Amino acid sequence: MHKISYTSGTSDVPLLGATIGDKFDEIVEQFPNKEALIVHHQNIRWTYRRLQEEVDKCAKALLACGLEKGDRTGIWSPNRSEWTVMQFATAKVGIILVNINPSYRVHELEYALNQSGCKMLVTADTFKTSDYESMILELAPELMSASFGALNSAKLPELKMVVSLADVPKKGLLSWKNLMARASESTDEALAERQTTLAFDDAINIQYTSGTTGYPKGATLSHHNILNNGYFVARTMNFTDQDRLIIPVPLYHCFGMVMGNLGCMTHGATMIYASEGFEPQAVLEAAEREKATAIYGVPTMFIAELEHPDFEKFDLSSLRTGIMAGSPCPIEVMKKVQSLMNMSEVQVAYGMTETSPVSTQTKVGAPLQKQVSTVGQIHPHLEVKIIDEQTGQVVPIGEPGELCTRGYSVMLGYWNDDERTRESIDAARWMHTGDLATMDEEGYINIVGRIKDMIIRGGENIYPREIEEFLYTHPKISDVQVIGIPDAKYGEIVMAWVKLKEGEQSTAEELQEFCTGKIAHFKVPAHFKFTQDFPMTVTGKIRKVEMRHISTKELNLEATANIETA
Repeated sequence: MHKISYTSGTSDVPLLGATIGDKFDEIVEQFPNKEALIVHHQNIRWTYRRLQEEVDKCAKALLACGLEKGDRTGIWSPNRSEWTVMQFATAKVGIILVNINPSYRVHELEYALNQSGCKMLVTADTFKTSDYESMILELAPELMSASFGALNSAKLPELKMVVSLADVPKKGLLSWKNLMARASESTDEALAERQTTLAFDDAINIQYTSGTTGYPKGATLSHHNILNNGYFVARTMNFTDQDRLIIPVPLYHCFGMVMGNLGCMTHGATMIYASEGFEPQAVLEAAEREKATAIYGVPTMFIAELEHPDFEKFDLSSLRTGIMAGSPCPIEVMKKVQSLMNMSEVQVAYGMTETSPVSTQTKVGAPLQKQVSTVGQIHPHLEVKIIDEQTGQVVPIGEPGELCTRGYSVMLGYWNDDERTRESIDAARWMHTGDLATMDEEGYINIVGRIKDMIIRGGENIYPREIEEFLYTHPKISDVQVIGIPDAKYGEIVMAWVKLKEGEQSTAEELQEFCTGKIAHFKVPAHFKFTQDFPMTVTGKIRKVEMRHISTKELNLEATANIETA
């Protein structure tokens, strides 16, 4: 009888049965004078006690704004101290934090705010090419004449107040300083009382993942989901209060706010933000200056650090561990990180937003080949099985099939979307990932492909349908199919095959211009191919695998496609 592809993560360490706020307060009492948060670009260096003061002040301000348990507040900002303060403050008062991708443009912002029903938005002023204040005022010009808390917007009917992180915000927006000043309108007793009404199974976070239907889905996560996942990710790395982690990955993503912030908090370790967005030099400088013990990143980040012209000048001797995740990890890059960056215990993790995020992780002491060529073994308290997509039966060891995972980490569901929740989570609470994987005799998992045609560009999940839906709005386009093609830097980049309407002419430059500023920059196709038809099966289904093969050949990307990854 064949051994089947199923494994469960046994552990003598129990799950944390606490809310994020209660666990945070417990850690503050344990490590009051340990450095909790270091933000270089804001000149911030806070102990756990100081961070708690900021968090409690913000939590009381949110109460003073009239926000109730279960209300939604959006955060639209790159990595800053205010992001983290909001993360812990909302958790303390039971407000569901809605993470909004800093790359979103007006169309995507409008959808996220309305779909989640945000009452409040906290926004940065600008970042890179984004002018957040202008975009929110474009959507809700009524802010200019509304008093704070009394917005009545035609396009954003649920939104009542907007807070800006600018020192001097545009008219209609409340400054962060003035929000924090409202803490005096509430009391410590009111905060404590609200905190006692919360349960660890309550929803506390909504994170948008690109939707195959063209619209993002709001993965709804509980305290229990993300607190435990952050805890066990860091525990698998042997984290203690002595660890100092550089978090260059975005906080809006599970990698930053769960594996980073919550992983550090649950161990009394130090969170370090070297810059607002990823900058390789800032990471290397921070590693040396702060004597960091760990760095997180997607493979493209580690490649940029290794290729920095002054790489050899930095003292990285304090480094020990870290995580490379978000997209397949090239084996050669993994080996260089282990040797040249002194991160001998660096690990690979695999998961998805819907599973809080991590399901599997490599372990310290695993054979080198397993560390660099798999995504590790099952996490504590979780289960994984690999099934035949057609029959639903668990496949024998070594055979590919769809990876499914079950346990505390599986999301509550997609916000206000029961239909798509049922499509992803079956009656037995198995989360169907859409990823093709194999399992070996020791339970090591290899991701071998994707059932769905998702593109992973440098850690950003992109669903072609969303881009196709947008390109269909171009007056010259008759039909369009979007695929991912190999790229040495990002793993994959976006390419669009376009069929123009009869008699029309266009160029790649024209179509890129059409996309710029309307959809996030990482979704804008890097290549366009103009065609009269698409490869199809006999039943009329588009063969995207064949399209990818043709494009890879035409663009001379065969060598890039053959780079070995975990």
